[in-house]
Amino acid sequence: MMQQEPEHRQWSGKTKGLPLMHRMLIGACRFMPLWFIYTGLAVFVVPSCMIFSHKGYITIYHYFRQRWHYSPLKSLWWVYKNHFRFGQVIIDKFYAYAGGTFDIDIENYDLYLDLEKRPKGFMLVSSHIGNYELAGYKLRAENKRFNALVYAGEAQVIMENRQTKLSHNNIRMIPYSNDMSHLFLLSSALGEGEVVSIPGDRLFGSPRSVECDFLGARAKFPQGPFTLASQREVPMLAVSVLKEGYKKYHIHITQLPQPQDGTSRKESVSFLAHAFAYELERVLHIHPEQWFNYFEFWDQ
Repeated sequence: MMQQEPEHRQWSGKTKGLPLMHRMLIGACRFMPLWFIYTGLAVFVVPSCMIFSHKGYITIYHYFRQRWHYSPLKSLWWVYKNHFRFGQVIIDKFYAYAGGTFDIDIENYDLYLDLEKRPKGFMLVSSHIGNYELAGYKLRAENKRFNALVYAGEAQVIMENRQTKLSHNNIRMIPYSNDMSHLFLLSSALGEGEVVSIPGDRLFGSPRSVECDFLGARAKFPQGPFTLASQREVPMLAVSVLKEGYKKYHIHITQLPQPQDGTSRKESVSFLAHAFAYELERVLHIHPEQWFNYFEFWDQ
C-alpha cells in the first residue's frame, strides 16, 4: 500500500475563498488599479493572515531564522514581506484572468526555443517560488504540445480561468492522481516528443525522495520528476518566474547538467535532483521572500 506523505509536509495547494469571492476579485481586477488592491492586501489581509494562519507563519519564520540566519525582528519583517508577495502573486493571477497583462522578461529563452524545435521531448521542472503559472502564458508551445501537471483539487473558478488562458498556448493540464496514473500520461507525452512540466519541490503522494543539501541543511526532493527524466533520457530545464516590480516579472530558465554516460539510474536521479536543488538555491539568493512552501520543508 502506498504510504502517505507525513502530515507536517502536506499542504492543500488550493486557493482559499468561495467561488463568488474569486469571481468578485476577477471583476475588481477589471475596474480597479492593481496598486489599490495591493494596498488593501498590505494593510488588512496580510496582518490578518499572520495572526490567524499561524501554521504558515511559523514555517516561514523558521525559514528566515534557520536558513537565512536573520535576527528574530528581521525574520518577522521578512515573514510580512513573504506574505505580501504571496498575496500579490495570487492577485496577479486573477488580474491575468481579467485580461490584464504583465511585462515579462525571459532569461535564456533560446534554451527553451531550441529544445521546442527538436523532435525529442523535454521537461520543465518548476518550484513553489514566485508565480510559475505566468510561464504558461509566455512560453508558447508552437511545435509540440505542452503538458502541465496540476493539483486536481484547485478551486473551480481558478481551474476554469486557467484552462481558458492556457488552452490558447497548446497547453494540456494533467491533474495529479492518487494512483499515480498521471506519471504514465507524462511519460507517454515525453515518448511522443512533447513538453512536460512538473513541480520538483513537492512530494505528491509518493514517499520516494532524494535528500539534497539545500540552504545549509538536508531536504527531501521528490524522486518522480528526475526518475522520469532519467528513464526517458530527456533534457530538463529549471524554470522560475519571479516578481520584480509592480507589473514586472522575470523568468529564469536554466538547463540542468546531464549525467555522464554509463551512470546508473539511481546515480542519475540523485545527480539531477542535486542540480535542481542547487538552482533553487541560486534563485532564492536573488529573492528569498518568494519561497511559498508553507510547511516544514527541512526535517530538522
